[in-house]
Formats: sequence, structure tokens, C-alpha cells
Amino acid sequence: MQPLSVNDYLRQHIRTVPDWPAAGVQFRDITPLLQDPKVFRVLIDAFVHRYMDKALRPDVVAGLDARGFILGAVVAYELNVGFVPIRKKGKLPFTTVEETYELEYGSATVELHTDAVKAGDRVLLIDDLIATGGTMMAGRRLLEKLGATVTEGAAIVDLPELGGSERLRASGLPLYTLVDFAGH
Repeated sequence: MQPLSVNDYLRQHIRTVPDWPAAGVQFRDITPLLQDPKVFRVLIDAFVHRYMDKALRPDVVAGLDARGFILGAVVAYELNVGFVPIRKKGKLPFTTVEETYELEYGSATVELHTDAVKAGDRVLLIDDLIATGGTMMAGRRLLEKLGATVTEGAAIVDLPELGGSERLRASGLPLYTLVDFAGH
């Protein structure tokens, strides 16, 4: 029997919840990746080993609300760099910049403290999943408003059939994902 790749190992620990939050949706639940300490370590190490490389090493990790906080904070800690949260509107107490983006039904707004990054900072932008790409694109625009450079977007899961990863790459953002669920 051949050993599993890291990607296949992680895929085995992602739960699919049919018909949630609506009929026909196959929800990819990453919480089992976080519950088992061995699986969680494999997940974090997959990101940390990539970003320890001098060419990819960020100055700061930015995590998107909310599961990007879990991943981003641990990755930042392991890389010995700072972490900044990109939150839903109304959750940050200090002066913020904001970015509104379109959802399938309506819109949403995310915010970032104005002192979260400095001009010239190299930022890794991380979230759990890329679907339509709207949240990651909004996070990137926020960071760029403050003069930072988003060097790469990272996520555990890519849902390529929703077009987000293609849109993000077309905008010039390099992406790194560990598992895709194409055509499922």
C-alpha cells in the first residue's frame, strides 16, 4: 500500500455535509482537520514549510474572518511573524479601512485596522476555502490600500467550479491550496 500524500491525507479528514446551508450544496467542513491534533499539525506544517522558504516568507500573515484566523494565527506564530485579522464590518475597535464585495445574494463588507500593516510589508493572505474569491479579493484590496503587497493567497480547500481561484489568479494573485474538490 502506498503512503498517502499530505493532500490526500487532509482530504480524508474534510467532511462533506450534503444540502447545507441549502439544498444541492455540498458543504466542505474543515473542522475535523482542527479536532485531531495529528491532522491539525500536518495541516499547519504544510503551510509553514512552504512559507519558511526565504522567497515566500511573509513579513505578516493576514487571516480572513473567521476560519482564516485559526490558520493564520498559528502559521504566523510558527513563522515568527505578526498576524492581522481582516474582520467583518463593525468588529474592530480602532480606525479601519473597509472594502465591500458582492456575494451570490447581496454584499458584505470587511475591515482592517489602519495600522495593521506598513507600506512595503509582504503579506500572506490566508483563509480556509476559496469559493467565488470575493472575500480574498476584498482582503487583498484592503491590504493594498495600506501599501502592503499580498505575495500569495493560501487556503486549505479550492472549489474551482465556482470560479474564485481562476478570478484571483487572473487578477495576478498567486494561490496555494492543499485540496480541491473539482466536479464533486
